[in-house]
Amino acid sequence: MKIAYLGLVGDVGGTNARLALVDEKGHVRHPKVFPSADYSSLSAVIEDYLNTTIGGRRLSRAVLAVAGPVADGEIEFTNLDWTVTECDLMGQFEFEAVRLINDFAAQALACPRLEPDELRPIGPVLKAAENQPLVVLGAGTGFGVAGLARSERGDIAISTEGGHMAFAPTNEVECKVLEALMRRFGRVSVERVLSGPGLYDLYRVLCDIAGAPATAADPPAVFAAGEAGDPIASQALDVFCGVLGAVAGDLALAFGARGGVYVSGGIAPRMFARLNGGAFRRRFEDKGRLSDFVSPIPTFLVQTPYPAITGAARELMQMGRLI
Repeated sequence: MKIAYLGLVGDVGGTNARLALVDEKGHVRHPKVFPSADYSSLSAVIEDYLNTTIGGRRLSRAVLAVAGPVADGEIEFTNLDWTVTECDLMGQFEFEAVRLINDFAAQALACPRLEPDELRPIGPVLKAAENQPLVVLGAGTGFGVAGLARSERGDIAISTEGGHMAFAPTNEVECKVLEALMRRFGRVSVERVLSGPGLYDLYRVLCDIAGAPATAADPPAVFAAGEAGDPIASQALDVFCGVLGAVAGDLALAFGARGGVYVSGGIAPRMFARLNGGAFRRRFEDKGRLSDFVSPIPTFLVQTPYPAITGAARELMQMGRLI
């Protein structure tokens, strides 16, 4: 007996496109990961997935979480040379409805549904205030941010481009980093530091400050060198964690996120020990007169591999009640 699927969900970023199916009970099935660089378009990825998973069968609807701002049903990816529209996907795949949502907005929708074993406290174990706003943020190819407004009428995800806020240094080393990055880029956003490319640029700047050669060739090499005890690579990881904590605390203030701050993305899980034992939580709480506001807010590492898929599935189920 064939399983009846309600639709297609996806999490499409600059590095990977993750697709899955949602069954009638809202369960996510058959998740697969496709390297984005191997395909000329998102349509090519979807075609490949549908052919290999369900023999090209058509589905009634789709919700795709995408890495970048969605405007009028269209996305031009920030870190990928693809443009996608809801109308084009409906025509190509005969969907009755398609919704493109920001990938971190999808993650925000997922956060209240995550199980305890899908979360790991960063710093003290604290209880989130019930039915209060929350924020999710994360570094990977870029830096994403979204909020979730809560009410008795339901949850509303708030898409943002918070990764493109200006980077605000708070100590001498970070000021030197800002000066160096300004010479190269002009305006320096949070994403210029808190991302895979940003980590590597941070490492190279610290090498220049120390008058030492940059021996690590890319972000994975910086991780490896830092974990092996290389002092400058280790410093780069520590500075990264401190800046991440400071930005997370600023976003907690901006969103009034007493429902918790959730850290996701591809980078944070690889440095949990540093996040948990280093400057992250101290910088998170170091908010001057508002330190007492942020200190009770819990911070979590999201451990589930597909949080945006979970959020997209939640949105897909909601669509089913509306169409």
